[in-house]
Amino acid sequence: MDWKSKRIRTILEAALAEDKVANDVTTALTIAPDLRASGTIIAKQACVVSGLGCIPVFLDIFAKMSPAPVGRFEVISHPEIFDGVKVKKGQTLAVIRHNARAILSCERVILNLMQRMSGIATLTNEFVKAVAGTKTKVLDTRKTIPGLRALDKYAVCCGGGVNHRLDLQDGILIKNNHISLGGGLPTVLEHALEGRKTGQVVQVEVRSQTELDQAIAGGAESILLDNMTPSQVKKAVKQIRATLPNVPVEASGNMNLKTVRAYALAGVDFVSVGALTHSAAAADLSMRITADIY
Repeated sequence: MDWKSKRIRTILEAALAEDKVANDVTTALTIAPDLRASGTIIAKQACVVSGLGCIPVFLDIFAKMSPAPVGRFEVISHPEIFDGVKVKKGQTLAVIRHNARAILSCERVILNLMQRMSGIATLTNEFVKAVAGTKTKVLDTRKTIPGLRALDKYAVCCGGGVNHRLDLQDGILIKNNHISLGGGLPTVLEHALEGRKTGQVVQVEVRSQTELDQAIAGGAESILLDNMTPSQVKKAVKQIRATLPNVPVEASGNMNLKTVRAYALAGVDFVSVGALTHSAAAADLSMRITADIY
């Protein structure tokens, strides 16, 4: 993750602007402008860490937004604490040494983002562990918070998952609505194969035996088995491998921690899990702030 990129910086700046951090009236009325402090971010549950890089960027942006100078800051992390590492309840993730007003004004925004990202990373890791020992990889989807996709998908990677399409330009995936509106699977598949650019792979989502037969006959280059049972998936994989042995096979729908291993054992290369980004519970993190003497 390039935390200093214009795209990411814009997202973080918008988060600070939303909270009106430069106009924190409570802090301005109660905290001396020259007080220094330490903010210690603590994991209140076991989790997989994601988002540490946002801390210095948030603080740097705040310094430019603040109506008064806030001075230098320092963000300290133990070498063994980094994005993607698993931590225990009570472990310190990072320590911020900075102007007290700056820490107080940025506290909630920093925690909000890190809690979401660490929650996604933690849930992803649970799915990855659930399919351990199989060849199956866990994919995310485009079911992300609008505007936060880059951060959501980075968090998936921190948990050991793999990113699917980043956006609609990132790959060709023929879904059920394309099929129904475009004249049927054979027609839309033919058009996609004829019109795609060099290097683009045409993936087809199938929901029935008929669509599977059509996808195989039409030369689909990747097949997504949607909302099928594990036994149906196993049968479909066998059929695909017999005709198109090198075509990647993905399963989606009905994916949860209780069912995902059954789908992996059915022989698919990938399982896509929308819950990674649309239903992950935020990790429980807190920030303990104390006066600091320099």
